[in-house]
Amino acid sequence: MKCDIALPCAFQNELNENDAKELLANGTWCCCEVSNMGCTPEAIAAFQNAGILFAPGKAVNAGGVSVSGLEMTQNAMHISWSGAEVDEKLHYIMESIHSACVKYGKKADGTIDYVKGANIAGFMKVAQAMLEQGIV
Repeated sequence: MKCDIALPCAFQNELNENDAKELLANGTWCCCEVSNMGCTPEAIAAFQNAGILFAPGKAVNAGGVSVSGLEMTQNAMHISWSGAEVDEKLHYIMESIHSACVKYGKKADGTIDYVKGANIAGFMKVAQAMLEQGIV
């Protein structure tokens, strides 16, 4: 069956290497992990080796985590933002995540390795926080 975009969204390691190869053979050009770690490392490698767009769950799922954080902020501060305000804040957060993935994941040929970018961006965020707190 033809498939343009694959969105593994049920559970960890939902797609394995054989599944990835079948998707690729059927025209898939994009895979975004909607579940946490929806693809096995072998599936991710198959997608990356084929040169299709692959977005890891840690970047894709950040929107839900961010909205939860925004809700907790409102509760802690005893304030209420409109839906439009929350949406604006979420757009800023997600655009920042994408920019960080591009910054740290850009390869010499100009393509983006979003897995590498998300991993390095996450590391850099933790390292910066440690520096700012005087831990390092």
